Amino acid sequence: MKSSKAIIFLVSGYIFITCCTSKKDMISNTEKPNIILILSDDMGYSDIAPYGGEINTPNLSDLAKNGLKFTQFYNAARCCPTRASLLTGTYPHEAGIGHMTNPPNDPKGRNYGFPQYQGKLNNNVITIAEALGEAGYSTSMSGKWHLSFFDKNQWPLQRGFDNFYGFIAGAGNFFKPEAPRFIFEGNEKLNIDDENYYTTDVFTDKAIEYIDKVKSEDNEKPFFLYLSYNAPHWPLQAPKEEIDKYRGNYLKGWENLREERYKRMIEMGLIDSSWDLSYDDIVSWDSLSEEKRKEMDLRMAIYAAMIDRMDQNIGRLINDLKSKGLYDNTIIMFLNDNGACAENDMLGSGPKEQLETKEGYLLSYGKAWANASNTPYRSYKHWTHEGGIGTPFIIHWPNGISKDSRGLTVNQYGFLPDIMATCLDLANTNIPEVFNGNKIKKHSGKSLTPIFRGSKEQIHKEPIFWEHEGNKAVRLGDYKLVQDWEKGIDDNWELYDISKDRTEQNNLIKLLPDKSKEMISMYNDWAKKIGVIPWSEIQKIRGKK
Repeated sequence: MKSSKAIIFLVSGYIFITCCTSKKDMISNTEKPNIILILSDDMGYSDIAPYGGEINTPNLSDLAKNGLKFTQFYNAARCCPTRASLLTGTYPHEAGIGHMTNPPNDPKGRNYGFPQYQGKLNNNVITIAEALGEAGYSTSMSGKWHLSFFDKNQWPLQRGFDNFYGFIAGAGNFFKPEAPRFIFEGNEKLNIDDENYYTTDVFTDKAIEYIDKVKSEDNEKPFFLYLSYNAPHWPLQAPKEEIDKYRGNYLKGWENLREERYKRMIEMGLIDSSWDLSYDDIVSWDSLSEEKRKEMDLRMAIYAAMIDRMDQNIGRLINDLKSKGLYDNTIIMFLNDNGACAENDMLGSGPKEQLETKEGYLLSYGKAWANASNTPYRSYKHWTHEGGIGTPFIIHWPNGISKDSRGLTVNQYGFLPDIMATCLDLANTNIPEVFNGNKIKKHSGKSLTPIFRGSKEQIHKEPIFWEHEGNKAVRLGDYKLVQDWEKGIDDNWELYDISKDRTEQNNLIKLLPDKSKEMISMYNDWAKKIGVIPWSEIQKIRGKK
């Protein structure tokens, strides 16, 4: 007969006593927190109020006020790589999405013939849903998947989720999801015929429905919910009542908006006043005609309305948790998938006649507004400067974050794999060496739970890395090494002291040759280990397709 041990352990002020023979047995399901992971899409660093924005986001502000707000958390610069890294805790290349997934109109378009660039998730990683499912959690997802379109073996239900509703592909019309970017529930395609349909609202409806379903089946079973909004990704579409709240607010132009946010962020302690506001060659607002200014005001008003509506829906979810008595022991994590989107044109894409309608697809707000959305940081989605990879990151958990830590701003850096590590820690489980007959890669993250208890010790003492479309970066302590593919190949490394210059305006590459060589060597070793293919080779393969 096996002997058991009585173990007493303290978690954020709560004492648990249990008898166990293994790690998995240490915490019962009723003691494990529910976990909600909320991801926004193509939002800038400073758009929401707790990060200096003027957009009305009271619910996110409350989560930050009563939780933790990270200033230096990082994503993977683009939608698919971020989702791959977020859900597996590995680098995107390890998960099979070193670039992007195959789009709905091209089953082989992003498969470049390498396992690291196969255009879909692979079977040598385990998702958070799979890991938590093994640890006794119910798992649900509502929103945007974007990790495989053609291979159903890599769809949500096949990758650990018990329930799924949303887009399998990337972007889609908010009011009328149409071919080939349909809405699915489970593995079944749905035909949407509802004049009041709006994805942000319905994704929240389904999230609440799935929580109800879980709790009706087994009230003591903890749940994991991945709520992956497609807001505020293009197309620019929002209900009229939200747009009207912001119409006219942006006639002052992007230069003034950046200055206002910059000053507010300094006052809030989010950035240092010694950091220069980054520069990009943006068309002057004053050079626009009055008609064009009104159009651009409307584009930004719709974008703001999309974020406002998302925040309202987060508030709906919070109220539902409170009504069910689930709020206190539910950890909510909120972040964004990449920096603001400067794709397409300087002044936005898509015909202005489609604005404020339910028509259209490629309706965007343009690089000029994206520059303001990323205040004060440099560059955008796709790139690995701070404007491309910096994300708001808020964690809220009444039962788990010590009272002394609530409302604190966390300035140490972290990145996507830390979320997997944190979820495993909360569920008191580990990644298996083998899962479904496949050897599983280890995650690269560090649990953030010590920070919940007030620890000031740096989580990351090792370097963390990025590569996307030839844009590269390394973060080690206060230093960041970064390279912009479009400015040359392998000879244009830049080095910054982030503690003194997070807006990346003062390149130290020649002033600190030893540090530069050290970090370049680190990047090269990592790229070789992880299987990064030079972007010039990938481009050649793309050109032959």
